Amino acid sequence: MRRKLLAATLALCMALTLAVPALASGSAASLEDAVQAVNALGIVDQTENLSAKVSRAEFVAMAIKASPGGDGVGQASSSPYPDVPRTHWASGYVEAAVSRGMVSAFSDGTFRPEREITLAEAAGMVLTLLGYSQEDFSGAYPTGQLSMLRSLKLDRGMTAASAASSLSRQDAVYLFYNLLSARTKEGTPYIQLLGHSLDASGKPDLVSLVNGEMEGPVVVQSGWQRELGFVPAKVYRNNSAAALDNIQNYDIVYWNASMGTVWAYAKKATGTIQAIEPSGAAPTSVTVAGRTYAIESSAAAYALSDLGQYHLGSTVTLLLGRSGGVAAVADVSASAGERIGVVLEAVKSSHPDGDGGTYSAQTVTILATDGQTYQYQAGGNYQAGNVVRATVAAKEGTISLRGLSAAALEGTVSADGTKLGQYAFAPGAEILDVGNKQGAVISPERLAGLKLDRSKVRYYALNPQGEIETLILSDVTGDAYHYGVLTQFEEQGEGTSKFFSYEYDVEGTTYTLPGTTTRFLLEGAPIRVVGELTNPDRLYSLTSAGTGELVDGRFAAGNRKYTLSDQVAVYEFRGNRYYLSSLARAEEEGRTLTAWYDKEESQGGRIRVIIVK
Repeated sequence: MRRKLLAATLALCMALTLAVPALASGSAASLEDAVQAVNALGIVDQTENLSAKVSRAEFVAMAIKASPGGDGVGQASSSPYPDVPRTHWASGYVEAAVSRGMVSAFSDGTFRPEREITLAEAAGMVLTLLGYSQEDFSGAYPTGQLSMLRSLKLDRGMTAASAASSLSRQDAVYLFYNLLSARTKEGTPYIQLLGHSLDASGKPDLVSLVNGEMEGPVVVQSGWQRELGFVPAKVYRNNSAAALDNIQNYDIVYWNASMGTVWAYAKKATGTIQAIEPSGAAPTSVTVAGRTYAIESSAAAYALSDLGQYHLGSTVTLLLGRSGGVAAVADVSASAGERIGVVLEAVKSSHPDGDGGTYSAQTVTILATDGQTYQYQAGGNYQAGNVVRATVAAKEGTISLRGLSAAALEGTVSADGTKLGQYAFAPGAEILDVGNKQGAVISPERLAGLKLDRSKVRYYALNPQGEIETLILSDVTGDAYHYGVLTQFEEQGEGTSKFFSYEYDVEGTTYTLPGTTTRFLLEGAPIRVVGELTNPDRLYSLTSAGTGELVDGRFAAGNRKYTLSDQVAVYEFRGNRYYLSSLARAEEEGRTLTAWYDKEESQGGRIRVIIVK
């Protein structure tokens, strides 16, 4: 970890040299963004009291943590200064700074480690890290150094203004954060040398940065916390704030010690290994229960290789990491639990027996409440549309499938989306809205204000607190379908020999349905596609909301305002052709907008397509 932290600080420092133009002309970043970046890189790891002043020893430690080779800094080999003995906590950092020409003694030969660092001293150190020397500055010290500091916009967000001003911890946070988006004397953004990047606006890409400095994955088992080496200040489990005690065995954890943060994930997939690609010698992906997962750790790759313990035909539990890839592999008993969903199909298929042969068994494909499809071997008579539960038995290590009876629930969802009738939604409740073998995972808020009768509720389950934790709906929102525009229609032949061809665009991809005998009654270009995009069951026209404008995130036409779908499709119509566009383009002045919806909002409908002319 320290190697990364030190390299990171160097990156910050080198970035100081030449600020990226997009940032140089902008205002200071938010303090939250700056703190997250320098925390993730381990440069300033104590940011609780940002008003506290920074000592010379502390600042030198920050700078060395940001310089190449900083991971090798330990206790000094000798006392670098009379007042910095070898036993001083910062002796190694001071010794490293001396060897790199970053610091020098006062006239009496002392370093004065507890003295507050001044802006002039800090500027000299970071500019040295960036590759500058005294010859690069004009005028007497520190005029040239401060002039370059300001010209590179490295002082954005800082309160220290004069050469003798003392730096606060907040000043240090901003100074090192600004370094990230600056360039070295040679012109290279230093953040790139750390394996990180700037975003389109020239600011540090925080997601990439935190990801790159994250450690793990580790499987949670007895004694796993010893791997951390720190007590977490923040814990997240499945992307929600949690307590350390909420983390359970077989969770996959990642951490950043400098940020004092732990991220845990409880995603699992259990089933028979159906494929290992490209080979058992060097596997990069594995197919289990009909889904293919990338392998994201060397430990998982080894376990699934021809050297490991799991092979084709093995029944396993994949422990999935934050990206959804396989972080580790365990016996099926590690995943005692269940998965609920709707049967898409049940067919006889072949499966590897683990000895180079195959056997035939009924394979049931279900669309689960997490929105993913899974395949399980099961006896019994299952048909498309059945609601089922796949259960993993911990003791036997087997997977069983059984049908679930229809639900008897109806009521109106509260205006804030927190309750359905008398039942509250549990935190993290899984809601699946299914229509014509397609499904969409939705939030309780998406159902706000809707009245659901028994025909719309396929299944529900309550947790021990009496809250709805699982809910399967029957085509309530329409979010399961695809929406786009019809771009071409042809009718050929006569009488009983007549057939039709369709071309349509969905999310910027063109699909064709050639030579079908089905005549879809379509009015206007915006459509809903039901079924597979490449071979749809039906195409339906959307309803026009008329011409209007976007106002506060809604579409206003006449005296009505319509709510937009979260995935509303925007198309520009130019030269008799449709081009996928964006809401930003639709909001530009001088544009004529028409919008189209699937059904009334009181029934769960939304604006699905906007045409811009």
